[in-house]
Amino acid sequence: MRPIVTRFILPITLKLLYKSLRITVSAFEETTCTEKKQLLFAFWHGKMITGWVLARKLFTQSIIHAVVSLSEDGQLLSGTLSNIGFSLIRGSSSKGADEVKSAILKALQSGDIVAITPDGPRGPVHQFKYGIVRIASEQQIPILFAEISYNDAWKLKSWDDFEIPKPFSRVAVTLKTVTVPEFNNETMLRNFASQLSRSFTHVV
Repeated sequence: MRPIVTRFILPITLKLLYKSLRITVSAFEETTCTEKKQLLFAFWHGKMITGWVLARKLFTQSIIHAVVSLSEDGQLLSGTLSNIGFSLIRGSSSKGADEVKSAILKALQSGDIVAITPDGPRGPVHQFKYGIVRIASEQQIPILFAEISYNDAWKLKSWDDFEIPKPFSRVAVTLKTVTVPEFNNETMLRNFASQLSRSFTHVV
């Protein structure tokens, strides 16, 4: 049953839901999705219903790599994302971290886009993991963060405040480009990650 769900039911359901949403995207330059450039596209784990499909819609001319955990939920998600056109990078900060970093760097060096939930797969909620900030800093790669809010959604009691937008609801998306500086030490990096996290936690 699970292969059928990941290959057919979830991708179709996700696409149909996304098409029904009334999405407004602000602060977005058209050249961002037409030029081939290195980019980290990020959104919170709890907003992934919109985030993944949004990435695919914005960057139609690019190869997009989705970073997905090795958990059982990640396995289910990976099948769905693969079906809608993502290349997959499997692993997380707790499992296969070195392999994930290597795969992200390889993708970026090829000029591709890497989509990631920076607080996934297990939180803390709305907190940037240091690893993704470190990669952006060392490679001088911008992070394009999507702030996503729904006017009407089902909210689950989960660690990530997961939300499922109701069909035909309005969705406001604000895209903000974060230029990550180079750091002299680990303390500066961690402070920057904390400040960055706080700057995006006001969205509900």
